[in-house]
Amino acid sequence: MAKTLMRHEEGLMNYFAHRISSGPMEGTSNKIKTVQRQSYGIRDREYFELTLYSLHQTEYAFAG
Repeated sequence: MAKTLMRHEEGLMNYFAHRISSGPMEGTSNKIKTVQRQSYGIRDREYFELTLYSLHQTEYAFAG
């Protein structure tokens, strides 16, 4: 384990120094994919786009 930590030391230290994570972007991407699956067969592109724009306004349960 120590060798693994040493190999990834730079990345680990950068995370704790800057707290940059791709998590929020991955979450947004997952929401978009879910909307795409749910709207399969709907041909109204404008409705689909409006649904995507409304994603940031939707409140989700947070267990934390």
